[in-house]
Amino acid sequence: MELTHVALAEGNCTVRIDGPMSKHSVLLLPGAGDSAGVYDGVCERLHNSDLRTIVPEDITGLDEQSVMTLLDELRLGWVNLAGSREGAELAWSLAARQFGRFASLVVADRGHPAAPDSEGDVRGSGCPPVELPTTVMVGSPDRRSEAEASGRFVFSDFRVVELDGVTNIPEFAPAELATEIVLRTSPW
Repeated sequence: MELTHVALAEGNCTVRIDGPMSKHSVLLLPGAGDSAGVYDGVCERLHNSDLRTIVPEDITGLDEQSVMTLLDELRLGWVNLAGSREGAELAWSLAARQFGRFASLVVADRGHPAAPDSEGDVRGSGCPPVELPTTVMVGSPDRRSEAEASGRFVFSDFRVVELDGVTNIPEFAPAELATEIVLRTSPW
């Protein structure tokens, strides 16, 4: 694993880069409070599928602009995008507003910001739809309606995967998450 420090307007961002040299890369955004290590099991599986992984050590302070600067500094023009919880919220926003930089989207435990959550709250009514093949994974039946409502905001292939009783999908279901990412990175 290579640790790289990238200078951003908000300060330095430490990023883990690993996997085979490949034209296919996956940017993995952890949830708030999770370290990049939460994706270790996922990354191992992605590397076996010939995918290079990029994982920020912490997403605190990252926004759309800083992630785009990060990708530019790493000279990554086209990546697959995945995120969990708060990292998923950032991934939705990036996918919706940065057309042409992302090939696919896989999110865990967050629906599209304009879709109502299980309590009927909308986190981001101004977030545009995404035009990428998208998978929403949820760890409890309570989040299923939010995930399904997200389909209205995806103008491409859309899939919902429910994993009952999984509180942190990257940590406790790495094989399932890696499988969904690999399915989305395949050009078929």
